Amino acid sequence: MQHVEVSQYVGAPPEAVWARYTDHRSWTEWAGIGTVTLDRQGMPAPNGVGCVRVISAGGTRTFEEILSYEPPHRMTYTLRKGAAPIRDHLGEVVFTPEGAGTRVTWRCRFESRIPGLGGLFRFGITRLFARVLRRLAAQRLA
Repeated sequence: MQHVEVSQYVGAPPEAVWARYTDHRSWTEWAGIGTVTLDRQGMPAPNGVGCVRVISAGGTRTFEEILSYEPPHRMTYTLRKGAAPIRDHLGEVVFTPEGAGTRVTWRCRFESRIPGLGGLFRFGITRLFARVLRRLAAQRLA
């Protein structure tokens, strides 16, 4: 089992950071990971529990389902299908007040589908999470 954890300070209150991060379709504009659409809306609509976000990049599509949605504190999700060579992916994003801003902690666990490459995938996911959170921190949030 591989584990990833990345943390980033964002200079805005948790409610504003939560609103931007969980607006899945807005990721297309700011996250730098490709196009993000919704395959299915969740509850509360559109981004809550049961929402399936589709990340399209480099000719591949990844489907992630929101499992828990606890504004403005915590969200969990799982990888439902896609080209990623991983399985049993469970992600968690936690938003903690810190001074005048928010500490965002994004973690996940997963298994590699290819023996011996879990560490390489962990390295890539760590870099991806860090890049997305840096871009989130660069947003002008209320």
